[in-house]
Amino acid sequence: MSTVVKAAGTPTSAKAQAGEIVVSSVGKSYGEGQFVKEVVKDCSFTIERGKLTVMIGPSGCGKSTLIRLLAGFEKPTSGSIKINGKPVTGPGKDRLVLFQESALFPWMTTYDNIMYGPRARGEDTKEARSLAEMLLDKVGLRAFRKKYPTQLSGGMQRRAELARAMINNPEVMILDEPFRGLDAMSKELMWEYYSRLYEESGRTNFFITTDIDEAIFLADRLLIMTNVPTQVRAVVEIDIPRPRDLVSLVDDDRANEVKMEALSLLHEEAMKSFAGGSKAAADFIEAYSKRLRTKKE
Repeated sequence: MSTVVKAAGTPTSAKAQAGEIVVSSVGKSYGEGQFVKEVVKDCSFTIERGKLTVMIGPSGCGKSTLIRLLAGFEKPTSGSIKINGKPVTGPGKDRLVLFQESALFPWMTTYDNIMYGPRARGEDTKEARSLAEMLLDKVGLRAFRKKYPTQLSGGMQRRAELARAMINNPEVMILDEPFRGLDAMSKELMWEYYSRLYEESGRTNFFITTDIDEAIFLADRLLIMTNVPTQVRAVVEIDIPRPRDLVSLVDDDRANEVKMEALSLLHEEAMKSFAGGSKAAADFIEAYSKRLRTKKE
C-alpha cells in the first residue's frame, strides 16, 4: 500500500458543506441457506470529506452493491454505514447517485431537467433559476438549454445529468461508472469537465470505475477492491497536483507508478475471478497482458 502526500485541496468554504461517509466492517449477502451468496465481506473504508475518492475493482466484484448500500437503497447484512456520524437507514437528500444509464426525462428540455429537483421540492425560486443558468454555463450547455435529451450527444447528456445532480447540493455525490458508454474522446472530455466541477465545488465525491486511466486522472484517493466477496485490497493516495492535464499524465512518473501498482493488484484479483469462470475477468486479463507487452516493447 502506498502512503504519499495527498493532492492539493479545494476551498475551505466549499469543504464545510461536504459530507463524510464511514463504512465499518460491512457485509452483504443475498439468498438463504445453501443458496446464500456473499457479495461484500468485512468491508471498511472512509469517503473523506471534500475529497474525490475513486473505487476500482474487477467487473462483478460488488461495487454496485456497495453503491446501493451507501445510497440507502439496501441495508447491509452486517456492519454499519454512517454519514457525518449518523447511521444510513435509507435514501436521503444528503446523498445523490448518478448511475451508468441516462436518467434524463425525454419529454423535458435540458433546462427543465436541471430544474426538476427544485421544482419537485416546490423551490422554483429566483435563486434556483439563477443556479440552473450558472450550471448550464459550467457544463457548456447554455446553447442547448431548450434541446431535448434525444437532441444531445451522449457526453452532453452526461453533463446535463451532472448539472441536475449539483443543483440539489448533496453533501456526497456517488457516481457509478457514469462515462462508461461514451466513446474515447467524449469520455476524456467528460473527465476534464467533471474534474473541473469537482475542483470548483469541493463537494465530497465517490466515483466507481473499471478504467484505470480514469481512476488516476480523477482520484485524490484510490480504493482497489478484491474479487467477490469484495473488500478493500489497497488504498493509494494520489499526490498528482490539480488541475490535471491528460497529455502530461502520460509521461508522469507517479501516474505510471500508480497505474502499474493498481494493474498488478487488479490482475491478481481478476485471476481469482477467472478461475471461477468470469468472462469479464478473462477480458481484463487479455487487456492487461497486451498492456504489459506494449510497455516492454
